[in-house]
Amino acid sequence: MGLSKGYGAAVFGVDAQIITIEVNIVDGMRFFLSGLPDNAVKESEHRIESVFKHFEYKMPRKKTVVNLAPADIRKEGSSYDLPIALGILKSSGQITAPDLKDYVIMGELALDGNLRPINGALPIAIEARKQGFKGFILPQENANEAAIVNELEVIGVGNLIEAVDFLDGLKHIEPVVYDTRENFFNQLNAYEADFAHVQGQENIKRALEIAAAGGHNVIMIGPPGAGKTMLAKRLPSILPPLSLQEALETTKIHSVAGKLDAHAQLITTRPYRSPHHTVSDAALVGGGSVPKPGEISLSHNGVLFLDELPEFKRTVLEVMRQPLEERRVTISRARMAVDFPANFMLIASMNPCPCGYYNHPEKECVCGTGQVQRYLNKVSGPLLDRIDLHVEVTPVSFDEMTQNRKAESSETIRERVIAARKIQQERFADMDIHSNAMMGSQKVKEVCQINEAGKTLLKTAMERLGLSARAYDRILKVSRTIADLDGKENIGIEHLAEAIQYRSLDREGWAG
Repeated sequence: MGLSKGYGAAVFGVDAQIITIEVNIVDGMRFFLSGLPDNAVKESEHRIESVFKHFEYKMPRKKTVVNLAPADIRKEGSSYDLPIALGILKSSGQITAPDLKDYVIMGELALDGNLRPINGALPIAIEARKQGFKGFILPQENANEAAIVNELEVIGVGNLIEAVDFLDGLKHIEPVVYDTRENFFNQLNAYEADFAHVQGQENIKRALEIAAAGGHNVIMIGPPGAGKTMLAKRLPSILPPLSLQEALETTKIHSVAGKLDAHAQLITTRPYRSPHHTVSDAALVGGGSVPKPGEISLSHNGVLFLDELPEFKRTVLEVMRQPLEERRVTISRARMAVDFPANFMLIASMNPCPCGYYNHPEKECVCGTGQVQRYLNKVSGPLLDRIDLHVEVTPVSFDEMTQNRKAESSETIRERVIAARKIQQERFADMDIHSNAMMGSQKVKEVCQINEAGKTLLKTAMERLGLSARAYDRILKVSRTIADLDGKENIGIEHLAEAIQYRSLDREGWAG
């Protein structure tokens, strides 16, 4: 009987911190667990005792003190079961486990001794390598995910006995090996949805190409069945491929949220999230008693699609304003503040009115006077202010649906988008700006200069179409992106003219 020391980890936000698990067995009675454990950690005593009986180990009938250090950080979840159980066995002399201190160990125990998967395996593996540990022992289901981290032995075990035999040197378990770079480049751009499958809607495809090229947010307004959701689903396929760093960031977030599939590995395609309009504030931006990433963080480096935008609760939409500007979410609690990244493209869609047929070329709108405007007013001005492109979607005609002309593929469009993004990377090389959409007002004045003819066109458009003042910067940003797609150094009058078309909701009297 004596003192043993092992290591686990706690996840805060998308990063992990190593936790020292000390077990001391001395004369006395009872089991004590210290170090700010939550209820799930406290209940580990009963799970461990049941597992020990199953495998004919003995639970010490002496005073057993388990300390999770640092003691001032709250420990949450059931994944401390395995390291605590191994610490008790070593401290009571039932196993030798000479290498216990060389590994970070995590896993939840079922009552029969099998291991259940954990959340946050990737950030824990990253921290284990950073702290110089030899390896990481964890449930088999999480082994592929953790193996993304090179130069770390990842040992997947199915139950307590396998972990004991490995640490006692009675069983050799081959570390899981994953060639991160090779698999990453082999699986890039493996999207099922492709723009080649979309007939017609050339103007909407063009708008989405501009949005992808400049990182602009988009809202599509059109009747039911016009293809808004189908087009939005294909947007990730024309965005530039993820870099390896972006793929790791994205996988970390999904790992912490428990959204990775069993045996999942690196996420190699840009995320696409489409929450239902009944989503709560916390589910969208993240939160809970134990802060978890929300939908906007799960769409980091990808696309967040909000279908039927006016149907979302007003409070839900308003909490998005800060993340859209700052590209991250800060969730504050009494004991901690957690940051989750949230650099996403927002694509929204909505019907033009409650019945859906306002401005429809064939069907008549049955909404009463003022109903259309009230419906549009459900989306606040400050939120619309953060959306650069407003696009009207009209239904596809029968002739367009049945024509045999082959539509342009996502790969072809993506090549043009990548070329435009390279121009922006060079333009903003020394700044914390990655696309035209991220420019502030001062930068817009420097980068988006227009000639006298352009100024005249813009002035005329604002007066005749009744465009609001907030549309001015948005038009200049979008026209800069269109010029980049065109490979032109200066913004031409044709670029401005096209950008002006994408401000439907800013026109006075658009809804009657």
